[in-house]
Amino acid sequence: MHGTDFQHEHDEHSRGPGAAFRVGIGGPVGTGKTALVAALCGLLSDELRIGVVTNDIYTTEDADTLRRRGVLPVDRIAAVQTGCCPHTAIRDDITANLDAIEDLEQGQGPLDLVLVESGGDNLTLTFSAGLVDQQLFVLDVAGGDKVPRKGGPGVTRSDLLVINKTDLAPLVGADLGVMERDAAAQRGDLPTQFLSLVGEPGAEPVADWIVGQLDHWRAGASA
Repeated sequence: MHGTDFQHEHDEHSRGPGAAFRVGIGGPVGTGKTALVAALCGLLSDELRIGVVTNDIYTTEDADTLRRRGVLPVDRIAAVQTGCCPHTAIRDDITANLDAIEDLEQGQGPLDLVLVESGGDNLTLTFSAGLVDQQLFVLDVAGGDKVPRKGGPGVTRSDLLVINKTDLAPLVGADLGVMERDAAAQRGDLPTQFLSLVGEPGAEPVADWIVGQLDHWRAGASA
């Protein structure tokens, strides 16, 4: 499957009225997933009630990082310890993540948005359509400008591809034009967003994309 066929395998509104819109954030280790989640919470928490679920194999490190940064009230950040390959908990047996989301929604009242951060993994990582409504995949410039052309489901199927740390391109000899060209070749009409979380515009384009997807999802739910 490719593109929108992948993301609509299930009835995205089967959870009933009042359910939160769910966005999965995946990508290899060190690409900046947790930093992106923190930035998105900072940009969107004034207008949306947000919950976060992180996935780590043996620790709660990513959740602890977000709690220390104060991006959300601590009780709106849940941690799943997968004890296994990150693919399993977000794609194959999603029970622990579904339970964590349900606990957040029951404990915190209605939420508008839940961000589900995967543990770091490789280019084949994807989220189950039963877990998230949209998914974005994060690469970083430090991995080299050849990474987008390697493809894999994370690159080709994600609803938004984020190429992070563009500020590092001169330091690592990465050609952003090559990355843009190769990402477009792999993804067709699916969007790619380049960003640096240490400069302008930061995570704002991703936040805007999420708000647009949320509005579209809500319109479909009320139709």
